[in-house]
Amino acid sequence: MLAVSLNDTYTTLKVKGLIITTLVFFLLVNTSYYLEGKLGLFAFPAFSLLAAVYLGLAIALLRQLYLTFKERFNQKKRFIVIGLLTTVLLLTILKPMGLIDFDKLEGNDVLVAEREGAANCLTTLKLKDNFTFRERIGCFGLTEIKGTFRVLQDTIYFDNVEFGRHENEFYKFAVIKPTKSNNSKILGDLIRYKNISDTVGHELWITKNELQKLNNKSRTANMGFSAMLAKE
Repeated sequence: MLAVSLNDTYTTLKVKGLIITTLVFFLLVNTSYYLEGKLGLFAFPAFSLLAAVYLGLAIALLRQLYLTFKERFNQKKRFIVIGLLTTVLLLTILKPMGLIDFDKLEGNDVLVAEREGAANCLTTLKLKDNFTFRERIGCFGLTEIKGTFRVLQDTIYFDNVEFGRHENEFYKFAVIKPTKSNNSKILGDLIRYKNISDTVGHELWITKNELQKLNNKSRTANMGFSAMLAKE
């Protein structure tokens, strides 16, 4: 009887551990949008670990199903575990970036520009309709820079910049120019400059441009949208 009691206690602890692991995994997946920008070089190893945990949970689900049949459905607590595992695994497949689209919660995109560099390093810049911006650079890790922007005449200025890991400098302003690409998805080139002495700039390809939707006249007066759009 003592052996049976110890076995039940051990089983209960294993079940609780599995439930906790499942809930922590679910929480991490659904907050990955904010976490990945802070992890930097550890972002890819962290997501590899999450993938390994997902595989482990899938194996655990199969084992729980096997034990349920073996015990002839006598352990009701296994139904809770099976239901939780099934729900989390399915939701992760259907919504791998989480149930909530935090990117949309931060505002609608009025301009999206990106470019893939060497070693498949991808830079993505998004300007939001609330005059904030967020840049993400995926290159052997993830770096995130955010701040605010304003548009005067034909120039976009970046302000209140919050630097990501290992970053201490960002572009002061940018202009939109006609693209040289033959890709129909590219609407124009966004050339960003470190300062007024920068004559080279850094080019991103614009894949979405709805700057004309900015209607806060207190911040967009005299911005010359017609001239900007004529350049595209």
